[in-house]
Amino acid sequence: MSNSEQLDFSYFPGCSMATTAAESNASLMKAARVLGFNLIELEDWNCCGSSSASTLCKDLALGMAARNLSLAPAGRPLVAMCPRCLLYLRRAQARLRQDPEIRRELEERWQRPIPLDLEIMHFLEVMARFGLDRLRQSVKRSLKGLKFVPYYGCTVFGPPDLEREKHYQGEMENILKVLEAQPLIGAYTHRCCGSFLSATDPELVTPLVNEIIDSAVAAGAHCLVTSCAMCQLNLEIRCSSRIKLPIFHFSEVLGLGLGAEDYEGWFIRHLVDPRPLLHNLALVA
Repeated sequence: MSNSEQLDFSYFPGCSMATTAAESNASLMKAARVLGFNLIELEDWNCCGSSSASTLCKDLALGMAARNLSLAPAGRPLVAMCPRCLLYLRRAQARLRQDPEIRRELEERWQRPIPLDLEIMHFLEVMARFGLDRLRQSVKRSLKGLKFVPYYGCTVFGPPDLEREKHYQGEMENILKVLEAQPLIGAYTHRCCGSFLSATDPELVTPLVNEIIDSAVAAGAHCLVTSCAMCQLNLEIRCSSRIKLPIFHFSEVLGLGLGAEDYEGWFIRHLVDPRPLLHNLALVA
């Protein structure tokens, strides 16, 4: 399939991608444009219902996720990059399929239908299904020499109530190997980073983060690459190990391989600056 054949997707950024992980959103949009993926942001989207909403009121969290689903046109897949957003959107859709009464109530509230057959995808699935040939045609910068641990976190693997859904084990490795980056095994790739406990109980999160980082160091990694903005933030801000590694968003590494030159604006937002590593490996000028 040629890159000139544009594919349209609805796109749900979520709160992290719009704020603390804005660099992930910027690099994702850059990479998507090069690959011929038109990510059309949902108009007037709201928080997916994760974090405090889901803790305080399950009905509120369901309504918040369902409202986003009601904004998505039925004719094209809905894409999220944040695993937490993906989880809450999929979980809300599953609940509405099981409970027609709640669905009708929410459709009356929003005055529009909620498409129950809407395909909800992580961007890794977009790449795995539609992007590998496009990527091979579009590589501008080899990342040969970059040794990384693919860090998925726990949410992208899915909870038991969504066991029938598509998950993404191995997809980061398959995609980034096209760019000649080298994935390493033997580190913690889906150990929980502590998630939102980072805000309430950081003393519990630091040991978890240190174990993840230390395992990557022991494996000989230059860096970790993650598909989760919350994980990226925790791995940077809660690490107290002697050796700290750069933590890339997956979209940033993808964008680099596709020849992006505006990466300075992404990396300046990192607490562990990845630019010295990239310079030492002669991957950027």
